[in-house]
Amino acid sequence: MDWPTAITRLGGDHRIAAVAWNDLETRYAEPHRRYHDLRHAKAVARDSGALAVAFGLSSRERALVAIAAWTHDVVYDARPGEDEQASAAWTRDELTNARVPEAEITRAEDLVLSTIHHAAPDDDLLATALLDADLAILGASPEGYQEYASGVREEYSIYSDEDWRVGRATVLESLLARPRLYRSEIARARWESKARENLAGELTRWRDADPHHR
Repeated sequence: MDWPTAITRLGGDHRIAAVAWNDLETRYAEPHRRYHDLRHAKAVARDSGALAVAFGLSSRERALVAIAAWTHDVVYDARPGEDEQASAAWTRDELTNARVPEAEITRAEDLVLSTIHHAAPDDDLLATALLDADLAILGASPEGYQEYASGVREEYSIYSDEDWRVGRATVLESLLARPRLYRSEIARARWESKARENLAGELTRWRDADPHHR
């Protein structure tokens, strides 16, 4: 669902929303972004929208998922936690400006905040659609996954290769240790197997790059 449609379905003013969209596009085009750009937001909006339909969510609920998908990385400075909080604040400010009702604003804000730890109640289907879509890239083709991994590395270029290798390997090990990567059966059927292949392949590459690894 596109931005103006989502805003109007929540009772907001599409003319005010258009101004917010211009700012959103500008932010996603910042030069330091190599993965968390507008292409990523579009992909999450697309995939979360498809999941929301499959889950049987209402028009209003699908609009909330779309808003969160478009805004969850609108502020991105490679500062985990802080970025999501700032993105949630941006979401609140812009939905308030567009005169979206307070209950809808709070719900959209909470969805964005759920991306900090990728956690939400099991029965929260809106969060499930958003969070599963946000991790869809893990189940991409090997080429798509490599582009993602390289892009994230560039976004964290302040870290040395050794620090990145250690930190990234820890993240990959943590992901692979999870009993499931995706919250919904639909997402697991679509992405889980390939995602585990991609994660394991990257982890192997980092371990092979470890000068102490034998």
